[in-house]
Amino acid sequence: MWDRVHAILQESPRKRAARTRAETPALLKGLLFGPDGAAFSPTHTRKGDRLYRYYVSQTVLKHGAGACSVGRLPAGEIEAAVINQLRAVFRQPEIVAGTWKSARVLADNITESDARGALQQLDPLWDELFPAEQTRIVALLVERVDIGTDGLNVRLRVDGLGGLAHEMLAGGVGEAA
Repeated sequence: MWDRVHAILQESPRKRAARTRAETPALLKGLLFGPDGAAFSPTHTRKGDRLYRYYVSQTVLKHGAGACSVGRLPAGEIEAAVINQLRAVFRQPEIVAGTWKSARVLADNITESDARGALQQLDPLWDELFPAEQTRIVALLVERVDIGTDGLNVRLRVDGLGGLAHEMLAGGVGEAA
């Protein structure tokens, strides 16, 4: 055991941190903000072999528990809520129209039907994507997620939707999965 502990301590703290981050994906890193405007940071804890992931308010990290009305959120729950909201948005006609207009800037032969089809394909494809690809797509689509005691507000990047639709029509999303 002494040798294992010593080997861990010999490894650079930056390398250890990078490996830990790679093992614990954070879909909403840099996108999640609390009611006071403070960012939420991904974190995790282990209990036995089980990993528990959270997002914690910077306000709580700096000033202690109780400093923010929404101090800590289970990562799986908030990520699922954002993904469910994205899935619902993909079906909205005005989003499809905006996506089509944005995608036409990248390729003028894209039809509105193409844009709708690309957005609809993403729903069943989502669960098959690698975590890194899911994170890339969320960063492309989501500008910001504001969390309050009464719910969440997801601010989208319409240009990101157009870029994603163009990518999907070109066959670029989900190829590695």
